[in-house]
Amino acid sequence: MEQLGTKPKFWFQTDDGRLCLFKQSRLGIGEDWAEKVADELCTRLDLPHASYDLASWQGRRGVVTPSFVPPDGRLVFGNELLSFAVSGYDTAPKYRRQHHTIGRVFALLSGSPIQLPLGWVTVAQFRSAASVFIGYLMLDVLIGNQDRHDENWGLLVADGQIYLQPTFDHASSLGRNERDEVREERLVTRDKNRGIHRYVERATSALYATSTSEKPLSTLDAFVAGARHDPDAANYWLGKLNNLTFDEMARVVDVVQDDWMGPTAKKFALRMLELNKQRLSEIYL
Repeated sequence: MEQLGTKPKFWFQTDDGRLCLFKQSRLGIGEDWAEKVADELCTRLDLPHASYDLASWQGRRGVVTPSFVPPDGRLVFGNELLSFAVSGYDTAPKYRRQHHTIGRVFALLSGSPIQLPLGWVTVAQFRSAASVFIGYLMLDVLIGNQDRHDENWGLLVADGQIYLQPTFDHASSLGRNERDEVREERLVTRDKNRGIHRYVERATSALYATSTSEKPLSTLDAFVAGARHDPDAANYWLGKLNNLTFDEMARVVDVVQDDWMGPTAKKFALRMLELNKQRLSEIYL
């Protein structure tokens, strides 16, 4: 088992030869079900993504995710890419790297050598990999993902080609870290500063407007800033979201069995999805 950060994980090979990663979840934090719900939403939105399944190993809960890297491939993450492009790139903690700006990310991903994610098929006529990344930013708003730091996106180099990586690592979303009593309070309180409406508005990305900005953008502002680089792509992704009904979102949440994600967590996550979809629907580009 490999210990990276606070999450033990290890690679293994399935009977059919696939290389998969088991990521153990921290007890009672909800990282596992957050990954699974995000996976199901990505499928319905046609977003290229790493797939996740709930799993247990020696009584420890977590997720299993198949590798999306071919045998000859390697991953290059955003921090490495931007450190080449930006002199004196931040060595600050990854959530406080002010050089990790929307403009720099989109300038990098708009380059012609960078192809759409490997193996992903779409009918959309996207201008560049940046057009797909806009979809990732929309997902971040929808699920309240606050983990789009510069090590949670990047490129895949394989067979002499360069591809955008699929979106991955959505464990910090859907209020998974809240206690049930806090969820219940936020759902019913009349205190506007404590309610779930304010809760979803406070979700922050790890992207900055400029390298002199004191605070990172909210997830919604990050999406809007990205959308300005390709409004047609943004409207394409918003159209995909518009087609996702409340009943479909409820079915997605119910994919997770109750002993992994309790009824209160499900109710809270579904309300987050409903409110964030509404917030996105009010954007006019």
